[in-house]
Amino acid sequence: MLWHDLPGGARLRLLEESDAEELVRVVEANRDHLAPWMPWVEDTSNTAGVRREFIRGTRRQLAENDGFQAAIVENDDIVGVIGFHGVDWRNRATSLGYWLTADRQGRGIMTAAVAALTTHAFEVWGLNRLEIRVATGNSRSAAVPERLGFEREGVLRQAERHGEAFYDLVVYSMLARDWDPARARRP
Repeated sequence: MLWHDLPGGARLRLLEESDAEELVRVVEANRDHLAPWMPWVEDTSNTAGVRREFIRGTRRQLAENDGFQAAIVENDDIVGVIGFHGVDWRNRATSLGYWLTADRQGRGIMTAAVAALTTHAFEVWGLNRLEIRVATGNSRSAAVPERLGFEREGVLRQAERHGEAFYDLVVYSMLARDWDPARARRP
């Protein structure tokens, strides 16, 4: 998947080193929106060097057949990132993470992006299981897997550290046998 058009004019494409400066600007402009749910916002400095190293890591991930990260682009602007945390080829499983700028929420962009990567995981890679973990209280993020029919499996207590606080994570999963790509195309 080098690029993928989403409904409504957004697009997924692989991250490029030249995106580093724009990622700095987007993260900084959305710091208050992202920081409560994305520990890396506060845990790492937001510099072009840090973002460039992240992008290089995503390219290594792709080269090692261990998933990929994609920019969510609208009108040539990066408005989010979505990607696989890695692929467990032995167990045919992976997990997915994502974030979107505050001003693009509520328009179906992330639901379409998650649907596209879910379809890719099952139909292209032949995986069996996809997992999404969402911090309790992050209702907008939780709405995405719920809208797509992911199963809510339970809660991992204090599974993610944000500064000095620990967050519970709700685990959602989709199995290949249960995935209906047609559902993803419905509004």
